[in-house]
Amino acid sequence: MATNPTVSELRKAAEITDQEIDAAVDAVLADLATEAYPLTKGWTLDLVETLRTNTRAAEALTTEKAAWKRNMVRTAILLAHPVKR
Repeated sequence: MATNPTVSELRKAAEITDQEIDAAVDAVLADLATEAYPLTKGWTLDLVETLRTNTRAAEALTTEKAAWKRNMVRTAILLAHPVKR
């Protein structure tokens, strides 16, 4: 695994579950103000930074297309680099 793995890499290594990823997506869609989002095994993801650096996901949040919004947020989270606490 990479030194600074993505959420996707952590998922492949079974460090993070699909349910945790879904919960992070739900947190973004419910309240974008969530910054430090805790994942299991000490990983933390900054959701605000994740969306700030992924323009496609940020654009998707402004649409009324729920499926598009959810898919783009999930993609941004999978590409994000959480930090180990």
